[in-house]
Amino acid sequence: MKAADVMVSTVITVPPEASVQDVANVLMTNRISAVPVVTAGGDLVGIISEGDLIRRVETDTDHRRSWWIELLLGRGPLAAEYVKSHSRKVSDLMSRDVITASPETPLRDVAGLLEKNGIKRVPIVADGKLVGIVSRANLVQALAVQKKPVEAQPPADDLAIREAVMARLDGKLWTKFAPVNVIVRNGIVDIWGIVDSETVRQAIRVAVEETPGVRGVNDNLSVQRVAAYF
Repeated sequence: MKAADVMVSTVITVPPEASVQDVANVLMTNRISAVPVVTAGGDLVGIISEGDLIRRVETDTDHRRSWWIELLLGRGPLAAEYVKSHSRKVSDLMSRDVITASPETPLRDVAGLLEKNGIKRVPIVADGKLVGIVSRANLVQALAVQKKPVEAQPPADDLAIREAVMARLDGKLWTKFAPVNVIVRNGIVDIWGIVDSETVRQAIRVAVEETPGVRGVNDNLSVQRVAAYF
């Protein structure tokens, strides 16, 4: 799936000339935490979030530091803080380096952008124009509507299932030194063996469950932590 398959096309935006109060009202009214800043021509020029509004002189939350800390910070950072807390223009407060994606970006890459940058949404841009937005919620929605694929072939016999399970486990680094065996009967897989952690145990169960033809899993694994000798 691509960004175009899940993005919201009707995006709430504000213009660069909007006021801080305008943005606050938009965020509160629509129950969102950030909004793209877009020109009249549809060009994305920034994004402004709740985080940009929490240090404001109107609410008496602007930074107040001792003189020696201000000396350490220097004039540049102090001037930037002043603009952030006193300016009433969105163009002064917005973040200009916006992380974006295109409509053709795979959802895997969109998820990576959200995770890597610790953000909740990614504007979708085509030819410099904002055409949509993908949020974490949209990715969850995409997962929710996925349907379990219908098997095009008859269920595999138990021997074929066992071979498929063993091949899947053999290909994992975390099972390399784990003495694991499986027995399959009527599509139900019994897992036997010894592993060194609950995490490996869980991973083995998941790997077996996602093997085609498996109808159920009985986990008989034993967890024994092995001491390392050097």
